[in-house]
Amino acid sequence: MLSETAVVTVRATLPAVGAAVEDITGLFYDKLFAAHPELLRDLFNRGNQAAGTQRLALAGSIAAFAAHLVEHPDTRPDVMLGRIAHKHASLGVTEPQYRIVHTYLFEAIAEVLGDAVTPEVAAAWDEVYWLMAGALIALEQRLYAEQGVLKGDTWRDWEVAGRIEETADVATFQLRPADGRPAPRHRPGQYVSVQVELADGARQIRQYSLSCAPGAPVSTIAVKRIGDGEVSRHLHEHVREGSRLRVSAPYGDLVLHDGEAPVLLASAGIGCTPMLSMLAHLADTGHRAPVTVVHADRSPAAHPMRHDHGALAEKLADASAHFFYEHPREGHPAGLTGLVDLSRIEVAPGTHAYLCGPLPFMRSVREQLLAKGVPASDIHYEVFGPDLWLAS
Repeated sequence: MLSETAVVTVRATLPAVGAAVEDITGLFYDKLFAAHPELLRDLFNRGNQAAGTQRLALAGSIAAFAAHLVEHPDTRPDVMLGRIAHKHASLGVTEPQYRIVHTYLFEAIAEVLGDAVTPEVAAAWDEVYWLMAGALIALEQRLYAEQGVLKGDTWRDWEVAGRIEETADVATFQLRPADGRPAPRHRPGQYVSVQVELADGARQIRQYSLSCAPGAPVSTIAVKRIGDGEVSRHLHEHVREGSRLRVSAPYGDLVLHDGEAPVLLASAGIGCTPMLSMLAHLADTGHRAPVTVVHADRSPAAHPMRHDHGALAEKLADASAHFFYEHPREGHPAGLTGLVDLSRIEVAPGTHAYLCGPLPFMRSVREQLLAKGVPASDIHYEVFGPDLWLAS
């Protein structure tokens, strides 16, 4: 809970901080990495830093958290905090790192805002920071405990049991723990972090959704090769059957809800991976309610695990699959050409919808679902990389 004095100060200064928050976060990262280059080398995504997307995501989360505290001082934005905590847990973030962040973030605030940062302003925003940090620390500690790992020690060595070339730029890696112990059970839709050592010695980390059902004999991730992606390029070029990888315990807040409600799974491109895990689980558990599968891609050849996507839907008692392609094969239904259009697709009352793909795709599908009467609370999404939904 933000103190009454801090609420007044934060409300008064939020417009100025909000207008400068991107400058603040940019300077913060410059200061942080100058003092602790190992964090950029071995923890933060260098590609996101170079593109500026991590700065935007941090700015969006700070502004959203502060605005929530001002408008609803007795509550917390738990959905946003939960998403960040899962990501942090998958990276092995620990409590002392929050103190490091505090030091350089507040140096950046003071430098950017100058004389506007009076002792009262500094104290109020200090409250904001530690309320957010304290909530995240508590959530992350609980996530570590649930996985049975020491705080921050989420990594294990895994062996690549097989590799499948799905498309020209997507490969599936079949993984099993190298120590022979059982793989940690995941919830449908969750991801793992994968850490690889690159040629320059950096140990970069990326997250990949598990595409298999919980309890599958081997765990599977599908990796799309990105043109300038350091880790995806390394995995495609150097990792084969028998290779070893450092893999985290599974995390992620986009998970399939238990129960018999109708389900809609909408994805685009490599965003189909968490949906495949959900579909496999629904098939394994004999889900009886309607399941609607929607996927968008450039062409059938570009659609990762296309056969599995359709075959899993066919295993369900009441399911329909709708694959939209920009460049379909001859004979593909005309109504499934181009961008996703839900106007002709029936969405059962009480549907829980799960979305994964580029932000424009998810925004479009979400708007169409809202227009069909699906409550916003029943529409869930996953973003690969920094969550820029808040930043926009």
